[in-house]
Amino acid sequence: MNLEKATLAAGCFWGIEETFRNTPGVTETRVGYTGGSLQDPSYHDVCSDTTGHAEVVEVTFDSDNIQYSDLLDIFWKSHDPTTLNRQGFDIGTQYRSAIFTHTDAQEADAIKSRESEEARNYQRGQIVTEIAQASTFWEAEEYHQKYLQKRGISHHC
Repeated sequence: MNLEKATLAAGCFWGIEETFRNTPGVTETRVGYTGGSLQDPSYHDVCSDTTGHAEVVEVTFDSDNIQYSDLLDIFWKSHDPTTLNRQGFDIGTQYRSAIFTHTDAQEADAIKSRESEEARNYQRGQIVTEIAQASTFWEAEEYHQKYLQKRGISHHC
């Protein structure tokens, strides 16, 4: 097994976690916060839209069974990357579209993947997905972990 991490923001973290939790080759998912300045933020802090953090899913995957580029393909299909600081009815910087990379290879793959998506010429608008180096991942409160699965909800946010 060759375990790696991917950290992705695509709106409400409940839905994107559910998407990746059910992906073959993914060994673990955790939701949390990253990309901001506040140390050890709470959900309440992040929802204040003052911390700079995004709601993210941290995906642990076996790169012998699924490639990072495959996870990026799922990421693009799982949300609207053309809406700035929102997904659906969820509005705020914490709901932004972002890829937080852990290695130089992930950064290169993320840039290439975004360029490929841009080449598809989205009719809805320009892709606004941020690509940034991963910083500290702050795990969200336990009640947010596997939120949809615990409640038997199969649809996404």
